[in-house]
Amino acid sequence: MYFLGYDLGASSYRAVLAEIDEKDRKIRVIETLRWPNQIIRVRDRLYWDLLEIWSNIKYGIKYFSGVVRERNSHITSIGVDSWGVDFVLIDRLGEPVGLPVSYRDPRTINIMEEVFKKISKEKIYEMTGIQFMRINTLYQLYSMILRKDPKISIAYKFLMIPDLFHYWLTNKIYVEYTNASTTQLLDPWRRKWHEELIKILGMPIDIFPDIIEPGTVIDEIDHKILDEICLREKIVVTAPATHDTASAVAAAPMVREDTIYISSGTWSLIGVELRNPLINRKAFEYNFTNEGGVFSTIRFLKNVQGMWIIEEVRRVIKEREGIEFSYDEINRIVMEKPLIRKFIDPDHESFISPQDMIQAINNYLEKTGQEKPSDYGELFKIIYQSLAFKYRVVINYIEDLIGKKIREINIVGGGSRNNLLNKMIADVSGRKVYAGPEEATSIGNILMQAKGLGIIRSLEELREYVKNSFQIKIFEPEKTDEYEEYYDLFLKKIMI
Repeated sequence: MYFLGYDLGASSYRAVLAEIDEKDRKIRVIETLRWPNQIIRVRDRLYWDLLEIWSNIKYGIKYFSGVVRERNSHITSIGVDSWGVDFVLIDRLGEPVGLPVSYRDPRTINIMEEVFKKISKEKIYEMTGIQFMRINTLYQLYSMILRKDPKISIAYKFLMIPDLFHYWLTNKIYVEYTNASTTQLLDPWRRKWHEELIKILGMPIDIFPDIIEPGTVIDEIDHKILDEICLREKIVVTAPATHDTASAVAAAPMVREDTIYISSGTWSLIGVELRNPLINRKAFEYNFTNEGGVFSTIRFLKNVQGMWIIEEVRRVIKEREGIEFSYDEINRIVMEKPLIRKFIDPDHESFISPQDMIQAINNYLEKTGQEKPSDYGELFKIIYQSLAFKYRVVINYIEDLIGKKIREINIVGGGSRNNLLNKMIADVSGRKVYAGPEEATSIGNILMQAKGLGIIRSLEELREYVKNSFQIKIFEPEKTDEYEEYYDLFLKKIMI
């Protein structure tokens, strides 16, 4: 059976065609299409171009239907996942109300403080178990309410990004659970919208649709869409875990009780898999989140800014000097540098959406009494080592919170192919690192579609498919006293 998974990322997105072999319990990636994605700045506002994505979704369906037809078969199911927190409002005619705004938009600056005037921070955490980040949907919506944005008053329904595309494909309106859990508006125990919180914040409760579980068959693709792309076959739309991290963690083959995952992409999401939400005072103080996972699991995790910082530095260098650094070139110049007594906190506010990431890093170093990097090798070294040290901080938090020793790390996503950073993470943390699969999100997306069609019946079975299908790299730690010295310095300079 052939499945098509769309994985929408903040800097690029892809369509992956895969075949599921039930006999050998394997998934085989047949072909992938990729497109760039970017935030578009219009004056002071940051938007997503969802219409271009929609155009490419339709193109992908038509293209891959042709590929599968040459194999004397057809696509059985498709599903879409994306980043979390962002949303689209639609009116009663089913059309978008305005352009979709990116979570990196400055409209949420200082909005958290306004929300806390209505309801305490502690109460919100008790209700939702979600970490506090100004990018969360809650603060995006509340910023619209404070500005008396007319789009709120004419909104008929609220949809997360993948739900919009599922709606356009099927004409059915739902919000899938794993992405809904990122909004900070969900009751993590009942797995439903938290009506009390929504009413306290003055949001219209009736705009929030019914929530469906990952692996739910929504409907067949609407015949009007098929006519438009000149197809006649029946294809169903199945909601995967529509939050990209939930799909990635589902396909993390080595995750177990003493293993954490790092979903490494634009963000690094670091956490463990739990059966129930973990909401207490210490989790609140550490700012950990309880997001929805597959097969009734909770992704207990913390966000750390990840490859976004590196990608933005690469972009600025290209714009300034016309030089386009590959990751191989970056790793080569980083390896030439010894450890440096300069650090950044990857999660500092100034790194969320600067127009010039290099200038933002230089300003941070200056404000914290540190010298600016002497060259690009030193600049990238600062970023790499700061990420690795910050990961170790979060791992230590997790051990404290769950009361268990973390012995291994499974890194999945695009960052898993960065062997230098993987080895640095192993050495800094003192833990074995399993790296892969790189396309964990797309793989998890497709295997959850297979779950919806009754092919896969448990999380263990899903991960068996992954283990049978992909090679996982192993990085053994070689911990040194030098790393301990620099980790202590990182804590003193940045964390305290």
